Amino acid sequence: MSSSDKNHMDQTVKFDVVADPHEVSARDILFTVHDALVEKEYHPINQIVGYLLSGDPAYIPRHNNARSLIRKKERDELIEELVRFYLQQNR
Repeated sequence: MSSSDKNHMDQTVKFDVVADPHEVSARDILFTVHDALVEKEYHPINQIVGYLLSGDPAYIPRHNNARSLIRKKERDELIEELVRFYLQQNR
């Protein structure tokens, strides 16, 4: 391996994902799931936290397709959206 190859491997590569314009955003998913939980008279914060911590979709009702919808995003993407929103609103 040449020294130029070695130097290239030590550099951080930036990867940008181009979002699919038809993909539902984490924000929209969270609001839709929240509304479905309220309609079913569940405590939405507890239910969403339960799902995010455990990954168990049983915390989310099938009402208004909420369970299927929340599973369209990885849990870490949903948590990232929550943290981003919290920090933007509380700075």
